[in-house]
Amino acid sequence: MSLQLKIDYPETLPDALQQTQKQFEQEAKMAMAVKLFEMKRISSGVAAQLAGIDRVSFLLNLHRYGVPIIDLTEEELLTDLENA
Repeated sequence: MSLQLKIDYPETLPDALQQTQKQFEQEAKMAMAVKLFEMKRISSGVAAQLAGIDRVSFLLNLHRYGVPIIDLTEEELLTDLENA
């Protein structure tokens, strides 16, 4: 089961951004998914589902939003390397 979120926005917003309504709504979903992923609130898999794309495509598009694919501290990275 999936739920739906309704967001009101000005009718002129997609035009102001030089996008179609569909493009704007897809970008808004992606932006929300990216932000939740960046905040470490959801996994990349859940974020991809939210954005309506596959996980690899989601990860490969993170750079468009200035978000790194992997955001580990030096300590976390060293621990991961030790456990590899």
